[in-house]
Amino acid sequence: MPNLPDVVLWSIPAFVLLTVVEMVSYRLHPDEDAAGYEAKDAATSLGMGIGSLVFDLLWKIPIVAIYTAVYELTPLRVPVLWWTIPLMLLAQDFFYYWQHRGHHVIRILWACHVVHHSSRKFNLTTALRQPWTSLTSWPFYLPMIALGVHPAAVAFCYSVNLVYQFWIHTERIDKLPRPFEYVLNTPSHHRVHHASQGGYLDRNFGGILIVWDRMFGSWVGEADKPVFGLTKNIETYNPLRVATHEYAAIARDVRAATSWRERAGRVFGGPGWQPGPQPRENPGPAAPEAAA
Repeated sequence: MPNLPDVVLWSIPAFVLLTVVEMVSYRLHPDEDAAGYEAKDAATSLGMGIGSLVFDLLWKIPIVAIYTAVYELTPLRVPVLWWTIPLMLLAQDFFYYWQHRGHHVIRILWACHVVHHSSRKFNLTTALRQPWTSLTSWPFYLPMIALGVHPAAVAFCYSVNLVYQFWIHTERIDKLPRPFEYVLNTPSHHRVHHASQGGYLDRNFGGILIVWDRMFGSWVGEADKPVFGLTKNIETYNPLRVATHEYAAIARDVRAATSWRERAGRVFGGPGWQPGPQPRENPGPAAPEAAA
């Protein structure tokens, strides 16, 4: 097994320090146009982050088993070397783009990811508002395993991607110089991603690189001020409800569905999927008119 560092664990002191600095900056230099901080919201985000660490330990058991089985079956091997790690990071970022995009357009996957978008604030604690049902992400990285990348290397790349995205959850950083904005995911790009306006919905899915969005037609630049949160916001700070509210909504919709097509659409359609107009029943042959 490759000896790779736990980048999330090593980054925790930086997470804490940067969050405190951002909080203090709002106290010293308030910004009326920024969402800023709210104690209950920040506490919920922290609770969701801690809970995700606990649940991720459980999800790792079946995921590691599947990844290990696929890795043992493939004859390919990618060595962990100084020049292969950047290539692995690039591949992981590519598959992350599709994982992220899939979690926005398929409702059962959105039920997991919606947690991260449920805050109406946008600050560094929002980055910690992570789902408790991340079991839905592992299939997107199977191609890397099948190509011979060790599961531990995939986990390392995923952690690097996650750590990078911490700093882009802020309103305190304006747009960066154009070359950075063109290539990298930045706070400006990610503010668009977290916005709930129609023109900003389902845009800017990139993790480290924004070039995937430019290539696949999902990029939008920041123009109007983003309004953060969901199109239908949840009125709760209860971590359990935040983690499960969309699953509960899916269950209600499936119970109320009147056909198997509608049930499938409620689960696998987009988050806003609605059944189309039902075909009218055939009234049968018209009754013959009575003779005059």
